[in-house]
Amino acid sequence: VQLQAFGGGLVQAGGSLRLSCAASGDTFSNYYMGWFRQAPGKEREFVARTSWSRGSTNYADSVRGRFTISRDNAKNTVILQMNSLKPEDTAVYYCAASMYSGRWYRDDIRYWGKGTQVTVSS
Repeated sequence: VQLQAFGGGLVQAGGSLRLSCAASGDTFSNYYMGWFRQAPGKEREFVARTSWSRGSTNYADSVRGRFTISRDNAKNTVILQMNSLKPEDTAVYYCAASMYSGRWYRDDIRYWGKGTQVTVSS
């Protein structure tokens, strides 16, 4: 299984970025796909996830209303649209996949993608 993340970069506060994660190597219909992030000196934290089959979504309180997660089943891709970015959103963002339906923590993730850096300047 491979999760390949794209996007990220440098943006000013208030701007937008789009992350995408392409999944391959398995049938993901029973999975939840989503994102974590890790800022320097901090723990890796949950950001958002979507159910591959139902399309239901969950968000961390810190990003709800600003970030939107969606999926493109035909392309096996999950997209995180990040709007109204703040300097505190600066982190390495990791694509994640798991069958676990409860609240996600780092140890609940089965597959990780390589991180992509998001930097928001003030």
